[in-house]
Amino acid sequence: MYRREVRFDVDRSVGHVQLTRPRAINALTDDMLLQIQLVLAAWADDSAITAVRLTGAGERGFCAGADVRELRGLVLTDPGRAIRFFEREYALDRLIAEYPKPVTAEIWGVTMGGGLGLAQHATVRIGRPDLRWAMPETTIGFFPDVGVLYDLSRLPGEIGTYLALTGATVDAASAQWVGLIDSLDGDQPRTPAHCALSASRWWIDQCFVGDDPAMILNRLETHWFEAARATGALLRRKSPLSVCVTLEAIRRAEALHSVAEVLAQDLALARNLLWESDFVEGVRAQLVDRDHTPHWWYARVEDVPRDLVLGKFAGGPVAASEELLAGMSYQA
Repeated sequence: MYRREVRFDVDRSVGHVQLTRPRAINALTDDMLLQIQLVLAAWADDSAITAVRLTGAGERGFCAGADVRELRGLVLTDPGRAIRFFEREYALDRLIAEYPKPVTAEIWGVTMGGGLGLAQHATVRIGRPDLRWAMPETTIGFFPDVGVLYDLSRLPGEIGTYLALTGATVDAASAQWVGLIDSLDGDQPRTPAHCALSASRWWIDQCFVGDDPAMILNRLETHWFEAARATGALLRRKSPLSVCVTLEAIRRAEALHSVAEVLAQDLALARNLLWESDFVEGVRAQLVDRDHTPHWWYARVEDVPRDLVLGKFAGGPVAASEELLAGMSYQA
């Protein structure tokens, strides 16, 4: 059954949700989120459905995330709808995280941002060798949301901090090694003997420790190892405000107890970061005009006021959890 850019099928008691917007790498719209939410809510109470499978159509990837160009337009013209998009997206992510039946996500190619909100919280995450896993939100003036900071904050050492701040892309072997996927192409779970991420962990752990983004950058930029210095240069190109907010967010996420609580923190941040932040400018530079020369609010992380960063967390996760923890995940 097709319902505009999502296909739903049932085969031998398994409900299949397939994203079918391949030209946009299955980027998520509000309508797609609503469709998936309603069907999953119905299947949760259907005794004929024993499990759910998530896939994406096309040749480029499972899902590139939310349609951020559309979101940018809403921020500029209809801010209320922009907030409602995040409310619906995070509610769906929570629904998957707490789903009463096993959910298997088959991810491949470009799998980023909001696509990981669907896949990362599944019961089983199967990756293909061409997987490109990333949360690149600091590049567009946002932060790694959709509850993924719950997982990133619990990865070994400072790998999660590195991935959250830099938006670095992870290959399939690295994703399996660090526990971001459970198996590769349906094989039994196994730990790759060597991968790009494991080879870099020693300097990542040295440089990304602590709560001060300026100190992290200093360690990277003065490190004797070339890859560390290159990462420092990469981090300098991200939104300074987003880098500071993301570091605070991942440290707080480590103390939260569930994906739902992290999603509540995400909702508070999303409400506060769509305005007086770098999101509109970041999306313009990367995806609208594509000049890749964003003009950030602050030139360096050293210039970002600490009080401003803390202010972005106002209203959450306690206030936001009143919506997300009270059953919003099943609302249409």
